[in-house]
Amino acid sequence: MQPTPEQSPHHAYPDHWEADVVLRDGGTARIRPITTDDAERLVSFYEQVSDESKYYRFFAPYPRLSAKDVHRFTHHDYVDRVGLAVTVGGEFIATVRYDRIDETGRPASAPADEAEVAFLVQDAHQGRGVASALLEHIAAVARERGIRRFAAEVLPANNKMIKVFRDAGYTQQRSFEDGAVHLTLDLEPTAESLAVQRAREQRAEARSVQRLIAPGSVAVIGTGRNPGGVGRTVLRNLLAAGFTGRTYAVNSAFAADQATIDGVPAHRSIGEIGEPVDLAVVAVPADRVPEAVTDCGEHGVQGLVVLSAGYAEWGAEGRERQRELVRQARSYGMRIIGPNAFGVINNSDAVRLNASLAPESPAPGRIGLFTQSGAIGIALLSGLYRRGAGLSTFISAGNRADISGNDFLQYWYEDPDTDVALLYLESLGNPRKFTRLARRTAAVKPVVVVKGARHSGSTPPGHAVPVSRIPDATVSALMRQAGVIRVDTVTEMVDAGLLLADQPLPAGPRIAILGNSESLGLLTYDACLAEGLRPRPPRDLTTAATPQNFRDALAEALADSNCDAVVVTAIPWVGENGEAESGDGEVLAAALRTAAATGPAKPVAVVHVEIGGLAEALAAATSTAAVPPVARASAPAAPDASTAPADRAVPPTALAASSTAPAGPPTPTTPGDHLTRQRSDTGPGDTPAVPTLGRIPAYPAAERAVRALAEAVKYAQWRRQAAVPGKVPEFLDDTIDEAGAAARIDALLGPDPDPRGRSLGHDEACELLGRYGITVRPTLPAPDPDAAVAAAARLGYPVALKTTAPHLRHRADLGGVRLDLANEAALRRAYGELTDLLGKPTELQPVVQSMAPRGVDTVVRATIDPAAGAVLSFGLAGAPSELLGDTAHRLVPATDRDAAELIRSIRAAPVLFGWRGSAPVDSAALEELLLRVSRLVDDHPEVVSVALEPVVVATQGLTVLGASVRLAPPPARTDLGPRRLSNY
Repeated sequence: MQPTPEQSPHHAYPDHWEADVVLRDGGTARIRPITTDDAERLVSFYEQVSDESKYYRFFAPYPRLSAKDVHRFTHHDYVDRVGLAVTVGGEFIATVRYDRIDETGRPASAPADEAEVAFLVQDAHQGRGVASALLEHIAAVARERGIRRFAAEVLPANNKMIKVFRDAGYTQQRSFEDGAVHLTLDLEPTAESLAVQRAREQRAEARSVQRLIAPGSVAVIGTGRNPGGVGRTVLRNLLAAGFTGRTYAVNSAFAADQATIDGVPAHRSIGEIGEPVDLAVVAVPADRVPEAVTDCGEHGVQGLVVLSAGYAEWGAEGRERQRELVRQARSYGMRIIGPNAFGVINNSDAVRLNASLAPESPAPGRIGLFTQSGAIGIALLSGLYRRGAGLSTFISAGNRADISGNDFLQYWYEDPDTDVALLYLESLGNPRKFTRLARRTAAVKPVVVVKGARHSGSTPPGHAVPVSRIPDATVSALMRQAGVIRVDTVTEMVDAGLLLADQPLPAGPRIAILGNSESLGLLTYDACLAEGLRPRPPRDLTTAATPQNFRDALAEALADSNCDAVVVTAIPWVGENGEAESGDGEVLAAALRTAAATGPAKPVAVVHVEIGGLAEALAAATSTAAVPPVARASAPAAPDASTAPADRAVPPTALAASSTAPAGPPTPTTPGDHLTRQRSDTGPGDTPAVPTLGRIPAYPAAERAVRALAEAVKYAQWRRQAAVPGKVPEFLDDTIDEAGAAARIDALLGPDPDPRGRSLGHDEACELLGRYGITVRPTLPAPDPDAAVAAAARLGYPVALKTTAPHLRHRADLGGVRLDLANEAALRRAYGELTDLLGKPTELQPVVQSMAPRGVDTVVRATIDPAAGAVLSFGLAGAPSELLGDTAHRLVPATDRDAAELIRSIRAAPVLFGWRGSAPVDSAALEELLLRVSRLVDDHPEVVSVALEPVVVATQGLTVLGASVRLAPPPARTDLGPRRLSNY
């Protein structure tokens, strides 16, 4: 929507104010500035508002707008007078307007910083959160135009509007004057207003997902007249899954007299159905999709799953087609899964939805699965099915032009049917938001992520996302900071997901190992050490072990207070004839499950080698039906241990009743007690029953089981730490001049800054850093030997002589640094050697610097990545960080805990803490420096890069020897503004 020539020519139409938003009920709407072209829309909108709402707006009966009113409400200068409208289907459903006023309440211009604000929402759309969303956006617009306060007059009976203002979270004042409530809102965002905004965002986006995966009715558009084809396949899968709602088949080519297909009502359009349709699955060629979307939008469909291909994955033309698809759907208030999607599955008993191309729905379970790839989705479904795992929901989003992994994190956060979230992602559309949502979700349930396209350096076809400059290792570190369990393969994702869904979190890294194979136990022990766990010596039950022996040993290990988790290893029994016999795995499974159910809640994993039926039996949930004790179960008698061959295992000897009903774990409580196993109550004389418990995951290799367990250990530790979040120490505030730094940055950038930014000179950088309490050791230029001697006399001996040429900076290995020069003679000699070896002084740009106390050379950096945001990094100077990539990263703003973890998470961290008898460095001073750099970058987004190198950390204090700072106009912060959907 562009302005007409009547708009103020010196204030261009602010198209960056346009935004798609998700409302409280999960529908979408568009917010945009009102223009002179909107006169008819405004009049039509006003006619549909009730007399009561008009009275609340104007404080008097106001049945219609005059021509003067229409002109006033559609002509704005976008500075002192601004109007925004909320539209659905191109028509207004709400408006808001502010007028800048002076202290007397009369119209004014800048520098007046107060404005009067008024809202009007159509009665049919009240209660959808429209006014709350409008307030967020008009407040952001006002701040951009230099307005700091809103004033509003509200009738006391207008409770809805008073609640909108009251609940916004802004600092406000209220008074009662002349029969009206006078409200004044300070528009500076507060912690409360941001929390309110994000809570509303979570509820709205979760609801928008729920509308898509829990519909009351589904129409398949493109259902073929003949068997086969995408649409007919989806219809067949819907029926096979037992969808609890109404199902319709839609195809414009159906004959007029065709009433049904596959027993489902058949129609030639959505409009013909004559009943509400919640979800439409679109399976028609791409060139026919717009027609289908229009049909859906005009008849109230709430959401779309677009299986059709031919969009952004096909190049520039397809990308534009995809953008238009999103624009068209959102204009009707609909959200989209896809295009090029594989579909969605919801295993809830109340829904039983399989609107996908998967021929069989996976078993119901506690795992939520999101994937951006149909092929990976098929592989994951197959792998989970083979492992006996169940899913709560499955989504394959294809090009994910609208609905993304972020939306499903919002949904899973409070979903009682999902205990673990698994995501296969090839791109992150909004990394800052993903990190924020993942951190919040991981605090209550595990989030496991596989990131595809890690090293390709390009965005997957169909994904329009900001390009990140940070390496994949950094992305992984930032995910782990947010509590995300980052794994490398989909196999590892399934392995970890099974353990986390069915077992409690471990309280620590102490692992007990037991089994009937010494060799397999040793392999497990080695794998534990490799993963950083603390395994106890393996307990060999010998090859003569019976299921009762396994049960007793597992119960004993679980009861041991020095054990946090147990890995059980098992091999098949070798019979008397020397042939391997897998035995009845259900018997051993029953023994293990009984021990796990009756012991303390600790995770158990099983590593087995070709024991028939064991994995399947462990994956099935036990029933509470009474079963005979293991010792009395009928089975082949075990050979006497004294006569059994040393390499022979005893076969399982008991068969426990099993059912295939899923046993999902209850909602996670506290770290270390992820699941609460239920136990059957028995009285005197009652027959003991097998308690109801979650499945025990089984793995075909020790390394896979241990790797999954190690991820659970790290996640549990993160959960415990996240329960008491870190903070920024208050003492920093006393030594930081935020206002002075802001003024200096504005002066350095100038009134018309170069969008590419500028690097600060040495003195400029030192001055700016000094305002945040970061002192850089002075250096003086030495263009010739005499200047070097004069500089040394000024600084005091001993001194260092070093080059600052870009190709030699921080390259002591090339001879560009000479240290501990104690007198003039040594300095002149070093100067001559330096120039003879490396070149002329004009090329080397040498400087003199006083010597710092001996210590460990480190590097502290902070950068702004366009995708991930501000990142704080730390490592040892030289080869460890540059050659080996031994650098740790945290998102800004960093807390005291982040800073402490940062310096301890690099592999070379022992060098800082007394390695091989050396004195530990002043880690507290180093942590404080990291926090100061974090504050600088967080307070001033114009600081796009800071590098302190080297930072010499001694036993007492530290010295910053070199610093560089780069400034640029601040990048857009989509995570801090009002709620809005991404534009693709």
